[in-house]
This record gives sequence, C-alpha cells and structure tokens, in this order.
Amino acid sequence: MKLINNIYSKLSLSTNKKKVVKNIYWAVLGKVVNIVSGLLVGIFIARYLGPDQYGIMNYVVSFVTLFNVLATFGFDNIEIRELSRKEFSVEKILGTAIVLRLFFATTTFLLVVITASIFETDSFTFWMIIIYALSLIFQTLNIIRNYFTSIVLNEYVVKSEIARTVFGGVIKVILLLLHAPLKYFIIALTFDFFIICLGYIISYKKKKGSFHEWSFDKKLAFYQIKESFPLLFSGAAIIIYQKIDQVMIKNMIDESSVGQYAVGAKLAEFLMFIPMVISQTISPLLVRARERSQEEYEKKRQSFLDIIFWSTFVFSLILSLLAKPVILMLYGSAYADAIPVLQIMSWKAVFSAMFSSSGQIIIIQRIQKLAVFRNLIGCAFSVLMNLFLIPIYGILGSAAISIITLFLTGFLSHLIIKPYREIFFVQSNSIFSGFFRIKNLMFQTLKKLK
Repeated sequence: MKLINNIYSKLSLSTNKKKVVKNIYWAVLGKVVNIVSGLLVGIFIARYLGPDQYGIMNYVVSFVTLFNVLATFGFDNIEIRELSRKEFSVEKILGTAIVLRLFFATTTFLLVVITASIFETDSFTFWMIIIYALSLIFQTLNIIRNYFTSIVLNEYVVKSEIARTVFGGVIKVILLLLHAPLKYFIIALTFDFFIICLGYIISYKKKKGSFHEWSFDKKLAFYQIKESFPLLFSGAAIIIYQKIDQVMIKNMIDESSVGQYAVGAKLAEFLMFIPMVISQTISPLLVRARERSQEEYEKKRQSFLDIIFWSTFVFSLILSLLAKPVILMLYGSAYADAIPVLQIMSWKAVFSAMFSSSGQIIIIQRIQKLAVFRNLIGCAFSVLMNLFLIPIYGILGSAAISIITLFLTGFLSHLIIKPYREIFFVQSNSIFSGFFRIKNLMFQTLKKLK
C-alpha cells in the first residue's frame, strides 16, 4: 500500500480517483495471485493427469459451463448497474436478487442432471458432471461481489478470491501428494466455489452487516427479469460459442485432444484478467459519468476502449511469440500439440476484450435488447464452422474459429446493427488512434511523477 500512497501524493489525486487507483490495485493484486497460483497448481495437475484425464476434467467443466448462463440469467451486469444508480435500496436489490438466483440456479441444476442422463453414456463422466454442477448453487452469492463492484471496493472481493485460491490450492496439492484419482480433483474444483461463497458472506457481514435487512420486492423482480431477459439469450449464445468447442472436440475427436486444446486455451485465458479488471473497475464510473454529462461519458468511454484494446494487444503479441518455450517448459513434451493452439489462442484476448468492453457499453447505454442478435450470429457461426473445420484441421481449426467468432461478434456486427454503429466507430478509433492517446497520457503521468 506504500506504493499506492506514493502515487496519491505524486499525482495529487481527488478522493474519487484515489478510490479508483486503490480499487485497481486490489483487482490487479487479486488477479495476479489467482493467476500465479492457478497456473502453478494447474500445471502440476495437467502433468499428473496427462492429456486424457485432463481432457475429461475440462470436458466436465465445459459441459456445466454451457448451462451457467441459465443459472445467472444475465443478472450480473444489470445488478451492478442498478446498485450504481441507487434507484432502489441496496437491501431490496440484493434480497430480490438472491431469491431469483436461487430459483434459476436450482432449476438449471435439475436441467443439467436431465441433459447429462440423456446424452452422457459414460457413468463416471455423468457423476462428475453432477458433482461439478453443484457449483451453480454456490454462485448465487455472486450478488455480493456485484455489490462491492458497484461501490468500487474490490478489496473485499479480492480477499475472498485469494482465500479461495490459497485454500483450494492447498487441497489440490495434497491430492497430488496422495496420488488421488481424477474424481477428487473435480470435487476440489466444486469446493472452490463453496470457499469463495463463504468469503463473500464474511466480507458482507464485516462491511455492511446483517442479511436480515434484505427484502424481496415483486415489482423489482419482474423489472430485473425484464431487463435481463435479452441478456439471457445473448449470454447463452456467448457461452455456447466459447465453451462448445471443447465439448465438440471430445465428441468428434477424443479426450486427449481436449486436454491439448485446454492447455493452450487456459494459458491464453490468463490474459483475460486485463480487460476484466479494467471493466469491473471502470464500469460503475462510466454509469455515473453518463448521468452527469454526455460529453464526459464519451471521453471516458473512448479512453476505456483505448486501454482495453492496446493493453491486451501487447500481452497477446508477447505470449504468441513465446508459445513454444512456455508450453515445453511448463507442461512438458506430452503437451507439444498445444503449442500451435496457444500461438493462435493468445490473440483471443484482444478480440475477447473488444467483445466484453463493448458489452459493458451496450448495457450502460441500455441498448442490450439487440445484443442477442450479434451473439446469435456468433453462436451459429461457431457451431457450424467447428462442425466443418474440426474433422479437417482438428483442434487448430477450432482455435482459429474461436478468434474469428469474437472478431465477428465483438466488432464487425456493430457495423451491421444500426444502434451499435457508433460503438463500431469508437472501437475503430481505438484500434487506429488509441495507441497515440495512451502514449501521450503515459508521458503526462510520468512528468507528474518526477
């Protein structure tokens, strides 16, 4: 924290900006701890299990994740928006949200059980899917994370996530030392969600107090469902084209190919924390800026997209160039087939950043009703192209499709959908001119630090 206090004094930041810097500090700290710990433990698990069993584990996670959007019902961003606007009381929003989330999570769990019983012929894989699906119930308390995000207090969220990472990591290391079979690692993955759920409860009680003040409001419930409903289909389409690849690879090739693909995909996903941290921190500020002034909002929106695009571009370039030594050093020659996957998938962060940042803007500007169209386009494109390319190019074809799909949905589709056309031009401005604005901003900041 001394570093943060030094930045405060050097830059003479306002109270609001100090809050943002502190929030970014905690968000980055949390992501770094989670990434480093997750990477280290994940590497040992992948090397221990081997491509076949590691592939089964990732298949189970992908299968359940396909249903996750039904459990959350697109509530996350709507909850953050409403908590930031403060039109309803915090207790009423949270109380209504927990009832809705528990209902949809329980319904989704039953749907997972029914679907797995119909389509999954392997008994072991079926029961692993059921066990991991319990995580859907634990995720209902993500509403507390959304509360802390809305008031720009990532410190409490991060502490819960670090606790999950540390305790979860210790459990997995013990399983490795005991040479435990695959099923215990999947149980441990499920237990991770329970740990973070407990952390959110403790953090809320410490900061806010009792849960007894939470109340359910029928009118607010219908309002949240109405606002989130377009995002349900949109979110479902997103999840399908982001996770269907591993499910299709398992069914069209084999478990080992899923393991190879998952290693490359997971390393690439570690870059996603950059746009995620920026989005979670800046989103509430963009909401307030828009309420104050359209001019202020447009200026902050452009800066937001500039930073999102160019920060991920630089890291993607570095990871793409270092893919071969990274895979061989971390995972060993058994995962050599993951090298070209990582070289391709490292660029996914750039297009994922464009997609997620534009999604935040769409919600802030309340034009999310049409978001379903861009995502349905991506969903259809991803499924059809995977069906066509996996038999020909294998996992490399699927890796390429994942990037092209995000480019299509997170950028090109905005030119086609009229209400989103402005976003397309703002994104284009970031791609072609954002680098120079960031460079000038960095020079100005360095001058202040001297």
